[in-house]
Formats: sequence, structure tokens, C-alpha cells
Amino acid sequence: MPTEVRRERMLGLLREQDFARVNELAEAFGVSGVTVRADLDALEEQGKVRRVRGGAVAAGPALTEASFEMSLGAAAVEKGLIAKAAARLISSGESVLMGAGTTTAYVARELVARADLAEVTVFTNGLRTALELEPAIPRFSVVVTGGSLRRQQHSLVDPMGGRLLDGIRASTVFLGCGGVHVDSGFTNVNLPDAEMKQRMLRAAGRRIMVADSTKLGRVELAPICPLSGVDLLITGESADPGEVARLRERGLRVELAG
Repeated sequence: MPTEVRRERMLGLLREQDFARVNELAEAFGVSGVTVRADLDALEEQGKVRRVRGGAVAAGPALTEASFEMSLGAAAVEKGLIAKAAARLISSGESVLMGAGTTTAYVARELVARADLAEVTVFTNGLRTALELEPAIPRFSVVVTGGSLRRQQHSLVDPMGGRLLDGIRASTVFLGCGGVHVDSGFTNVNLPDAEMKQRMLRAAGRRIMVADSTKLGRVELAPICPLSGVDLLITGESADPGEVARLRERGLRVELAG
């Protein structure tokens, strides 16, 4: 595991349980106590943790947005099933828009695995999504939008991030989100990515949201669109049946992947 990723996950663990001992962290991450102490020293230097006897405690408020790396492993099996269902909807010759995020990165991986697909053009503002698509070149053409880089999600946003999107019309868009709510619609943790997702929705004919079941019933800071702004939501079969029923009653088509 890269040092930066390990330290981010270590910080996330500390924020979840407030305190952890050096030996516990060493066992959890499969590294030596010396490495853990070096990681904690680096995090303390950044003001993110405070060293105490035998371990460390989190410093300051909890993160409002998990990093891409911290989110990647969450609900991994469910995200993989959602991605398979999404990838089946694409045909050769299509143009596809893909947002940044872990679930869309899973979709990208499943698109690459479909050896029958060819002459697919994918536009994305997610660097990790683009890297997942790279093995499919030259079967796929992969276009990165450009813009300012957000470190947390490795996403490209305004200024300049949306100029390319204003000049295209794609067949399908795949987007992830932070929350799906019957009244608040689709929402995101941060505003810059939400604004890019709004542009992507306007630039596509078929609009598909991919979200694991933990997102249902949640409302985050930044609005993306109302339920009517999306043609299909693909989520996991473990989604709360009541939430799914309410979404369907409001006219949203919901597919349960499993």
C-alpha cells in the first residue's frame, strides 16, 4: 500500500475510534511499529493527529469528505455488481460520459472487461476513471475534460473543467452521488464535483446514476438534480425496500443489482 494511502486510512481509523495504539495500527496495516510511528509523526506534523503515550488520537474535526482511496474499498462487492449491471447497458459505437468517483471507476473497469465493445468514446473528469479505461485503448477513445484538480477525488473541475462538456452530446452518462432522497433528489458531498455532474447531465441523452445502497435516504451538502433529472438509478439489492418503493412511487426507475 502506498505511504500516502496508508496514512489517509490510518487517519480515517483514528477518527472513527478516537484513539489507537501503535501495535494495533501495525497489525491492522501489516507494517512495523517503526513505520507506524513515522506515519503518526508525519500526520502530527500536518496537525491531523496528536501523539500520546502508546499511540495517537485524532486532532480537529472529522473529515466531511472521504478520500477516493478510503471510499474505494467500501461496499466493494456491491459496487462491483452495480458496475456489471451498468456496463451491460453500453453498445459498441456509443459515446459515454463518466463522472469521478469510486462507483464509476468500477463501471469503467467492467466496460474494459467487455471484450465485445469497440469504438466507444468515453469522456471523463475523473483521473482514476481514465486510468481504469486506459487498457481498452485503442478499442476505446478516452478523453479527459481538463480543469482544476481536486485532490480528494482526483477529479477535474471548474475553472475550465466544463468547457469541453458544453460542446458535446454523449449517448449515456454514468454518475455517482453522495445521497439519494425522495424529496431532495441526488446530492453530493462537495460543490465543485456537483456542478460538473450537472453539466454532464445536460450533455447526455440517457442519464444513469450508480450508487450503493448506503446512499439511499441520505442528503448531502451540494444538490446535483431532482429525481426527475435521472432516467435510471442502479443500486444494490440490499437497499432498504421502503426507500426503493418511495423512489419508484415518485417515478424514478430503480434497478437492483445482485
